[in-house]
Amino acid sequence: MRGIKGQAVIACLAGLAAVGVLAVSWPSSAQTGDRLLARVRQEQAAYLATLRDLVSIESGSRDADGLDRLATQIAARLRALGGDVEVVPPPADMTRLDDTPPQPGKSVVARFRGTGSARILLLAHMDTVYERGMAAKQPFRVEGDRAYGLGIADDKSGVALAMHTVAVLQALDARDYGMITLLVNADEEISSPSSRGLITRLGSEHDAVFSCEGSDASDSLRLATSGNGAALLRVRGRSAHAGSAPADGRNALYELAHQILQMRDLSDPQTGATLNWTVARAGAARNIIPASAEATADARVLRVRDWDVLEARLKERVAHRLIPDTQVSVVLERRRPPLEASPTSRAMAAHAVRVYSTLGRRLRVLDRSEGGGTDAAFAALKTKAPVVEGFGPIGAGAHSDEREYIDLRSVEPRMFLLARMILDVAQHRAGTQ
Repeated sequence: MRGIKGQAVIACLAGLAAVGVLAVSWPSSAQTGDRLLARVRQEQAAYLATLRDLVSIESGSRDADGLDRLATQIAARLRALGGDVEVVPPPADMTRLDDTPPQPGKSVVARFRGTGSARILLLAHMDTVYERGMAAKQPFRVEGDRAYGLGIADDKSGVALAMHTVAVLQALDARDYGMITLLVNADEEISSPSSRGLITRLGSEHDAVFSCEGSDASDSLRLATSGNGAALLRVRGRSAHAGSAPADGRNALYELAHQILQMRDLSDPQTGATLNWTVARAGAARNIIPASAEATADARVLRVRDWDVLEARLKERVAHRLIPDTQVSVVLERRRPPLEASPTSRAMAAHAVRVYSTLGRRLRVLDRSEGGGTDAAFAALKTKAPVVEGFGPIGAGAHSDEREYIDLRSVEPRMFLLARMILDVAQHRAGTQ
């Protein structure tokens, strides 16, 4: 009888430990994985409920009311988890880009303090590309293994993943880290004009940065993203009657066309830099020689130093004009820097591959950008710490309204991966610097 009772007590204690009632150490990697996976599985229903709530609040980058409501909700949830939460308004000296709204949304910063020394920064963003009112016809819905909704893949599933990963660690009383900081900004889709300084500063203050943008179907993490920007070309000519006195004018549209054509070959396959003219405007009436014209190009680079090269080439080309007495200017707006793979980020990603393999899953690591840019690049600007992008769930259809979804089957392995990476950094099982 004594042996049976003893076994029962041991079984009871093990059950309590599995749900985090007992605060115990994490003696081995295998035991860490078993306990963690069990708790992650328990978190799935709560995750889905949070995701529904986040998606149900419209939060386009220019929707000040929606962003304010969502920031308030996220802040309240993070306070309930025990975080020291700050809602950060845009700074007075914020960057102003060509399309920056008068008042971008606020950022939410939550700090969770532990007993160790390692500092980990989690990034996600709450804003979307959609206009207010679209959600009425496209509400959150679940169909089979997919959850649909505006902004669900980019990046509300990542916000929810970061929040519930912290919840899992809190439930397990796993506090070996020094601090986990969760930053959720509200202007990522417009190149983070108000939050970029905050992201860079926090990146420099942490030992590892894990960004929670989603993965595509390849089930990957990313070590490199593109720097994206815009070339803004403006031409000033002189108006005149297009029928009776066209020679008295200086046709800004002709000059604009000349400039675009002579700058059509500035993409460089050797470096991965690209320049593609995408928008043009000129003239006000059919019978008036246009006095002004402008065009915008999408610009991308893979290395920070290539911004200077591209800008110099643009300035060189605009000096050659077709029509005398026109004024031509070009500005290269550096909206977001590239994220470049580093030795520390490669080492961190290699550890993530090993962690993912314990689930019987293969994790791809992409160390060359495929065209997109994210806030991870701002976090990497002033640090040598590893910065790894793409911890969010697998999804598709971002920026495409009714086609945007996440694969719900990916939430569990992705939450496990992020939580385990935090634990391993905290316990010095994964290298930082």
